[in-house]
Amino acid sequence: MPVFDHAARHMSDRLGTLVQMGEKDEAELEIAAVGASLRVERQRQGLSLQALSQRSGVSFGLISQLERGLGNPSFQSLYRLASALGISLPKLLSGMGGDSMVVRADERYILPTSPDLPEPQRVVRELLTPRSQSNLQVIRSTIPPGFSNEGQPFRHLGTEHVTVDKGRLVVVHGDRRIELEEGDSVTYGCSQPHWWANGHDDVTVVTGAVSPFEA
Repeated sequence: MPVFDHAARHMSDRLGTLVQMGEKDEAELEIAAVGASLRVERQRQGLSLQALSQRSGVSFGLISQLERGLGNPSFQSLYRLASALGISLPKLLSGMGGDSMVVRADERYILPTSPDLPEPQRVVRELLTPRSQSNLQVIRSTIPPGFSNEGQPFRHLGTEHVTVDKGRLVVVHGDRRIELEEGDSVTYGCSQPHWWANGHDDVTVVTGAVSPFEA
């Protein structure tokens, strides 16, 4: 058996640790990034899910789940998938060695949504910044009619800026309620509890930027 790259094993182990520790948002981002990298390379090589499953010895279901940003893949499964694709595991785990500045439209990481959520709660979130970028994340969110997370408001360190690209967005920050129309923006500190709601009966699309720093 070849000697595994220490950094690759560390990154693979990190995925499982994040899941076990309950750091859901960070774990989802890491797993979604690996899944997106896997999907891009598989499609680039013209392989179906079934073909990659047969070539790697990894189950069809596990690959499908991983590409959707779900599950908790083992180091061995990730190594087999990378080998079947003819790439190194560190390259798979680092986003295919992609551009540290540019994210192409067809290579955006789609953050996973639980299949158990009702349809109005399934927001499609696309990461527009490179996965390696930790000081700033820009996410494009497509929000279905009826969405609201009033019952589970966000609260974390950082500063967030949101611009409404299409539709209407309701943002409640602490005791303040803000209704945003197309083209409107809002910026706020994230340590104050805050939640969103779609403000009309059609899809709303917003672009949000999040920094870990807060004044």
